Amino acid sequence: MICRLMQTRSLLERVALGWGACLLAMGLAMPSLHAQTLSPKDTPDVFISKLSNHLLEIVKSDAGLRAGDLVKINALVNDKVAPHVNFERMTASAVGPAWRQATPEQRKQLIDEFKLLLVRSYSGALSQVKDQKLVVKRSRFAPEDTEVVIRTEVVGGPEPIPIEYRLEKAPDHIAGWRIFNFNVMGVWLVETYRSQFGQIISSKGIEGLIKTLRDRNQSNAK
Repeated sequence: MICRLMQTRSLLERVALGWGACLLAMGLAMPSLHAQTLSPKDTPDVFISKLSNHLLEIVKSDAGLRAGDLVKINALVNDKVAPHVNFERMTASAVGPAWRQATPEQRKQLIDEFKLLLVRSYSGALSQVKDQKLVVKRSRFAPEDTEVVIRTEVVGGPEPIPIEYRLEKAPDHIAGWRIFNFNVMGVWLVETYRSQFGQIISSKGIEGLIKTLRDRNQSNAK
């Protein structure tokens, strides 16, 4: 069943909020501000901190985003957020071993549907944005590291929400880093979906997973 994508309502809410916070940390700033702020020389913690501050200000000042306008959110995510997330790596990890057997077209469909699922989760999280801010905690990493984990907290709500980001170094990228996984209150996004996707693939195959994701997204759009 489609609802088996998440094990409990509580877990779904965690992932939705986490995805929202993840995107909040990725900076939907105007192009001019974006270019001035991001630098390949930024350390990963600075990268997260800069982008979160930009995006929070934009969300707070945009009623359409806070209301969950999917057309507006999709446009912003595609134009400003997607470059900072390795959706292909995220989707491949969530699908697991079956990814190697998927055709190029199936891989594209999986990436598109998984991305849409996360964006729709984001639309719900945005409606909760008020005076929250993302605080970057002390994280251990070395200059030569190509993958790092950055610890943060979303504060300003009823209680702090701990979030960890897994970043990969991308030297040719405008910010030098890209996100490929995150952990909300002890729950890693990719690992959570991998368990659910694996069950669907075992019974319905790759095409069954694509259909399940598509049905889920269509249902969420109503």
